[in-house]
Amino acid sequence: MPVPPWLEPLLTTPFFSICRTHGDAARSECNMYCLDCSGDSFCFYCRSSRHKDHQVIQASAGSVFSIPFIGFLLYDFWRVIRRSSYHDVVRVAEIQKVLDISGVQTYVINSARVLFLNERPQPKTGKGVSHICETCGRSLLDPFRFCSLGCKLVGIKRNGDASFSLEAKNEMAMERGEGISRRESSRDEDELREGLQQDIYPPTPPPPPSSARRRKGIPHRAPFAS
Repeated sequence: MPVPPWLEPLLTTPFFSICRTHGDAARSECNMYCLDCSGDSFCFYCRSSRHKDHQVIQASAGSVFSIPFIGFLLYDFWRVIRRSSYHDVVRVAEIQKVLDISGVQTYVINSARVLFLNERPQPKTGKGVSHICETCGRSLLDPFRFCSLGCKLVGIKRNGDASFSLEAKNEMAMERGEGISRRESSRDEDELREGLQQDIYPPTPPPPPSSARRRKGIPHRAPFAS
């Protein structure tokens, strides 16, 4: 399956409303999302009663260089997501465990490498921009195809030439590895074949060095004694 069933609902889910059931409690903010149920966001108390042992994403609040963000912290089944400049981002180290994020531009925020969940509005792209998002046209820092997971999702639906599936990514890696292995094996066989041919048909030895005798000079007799 190229797209997990929980991804699109996650990208469109609003967070941080007050829970209707536990509105009077201290931790009633709906800052969690269940990857197994793919429903609405819910609060801490709802997680304990309805989503125990599920894959749950939890949101928290903080700041990165005085820029507001919202963080989703993952432990065991949790995935790390944050909000930078009011836009959700996800830690690359965490999201790559459940999604193939190849082709998506990454950034470094607060010493952590992250990527954005959804498209962000921007002014018209200026001249001299080398890399742009294939979906929304946003300028990119590096030669990636998409600016966010949301834009990659649109690209997958539009062209079908990308995937979020880790299985497909692993299969491609295995195929590349097998291709390299086959090339190395073929090279080893060629070298072995050449070695066998040399054993069966040894090369002609070079001619021996010249053994011509040096010409002697004119002999001189010893003078007769007087």
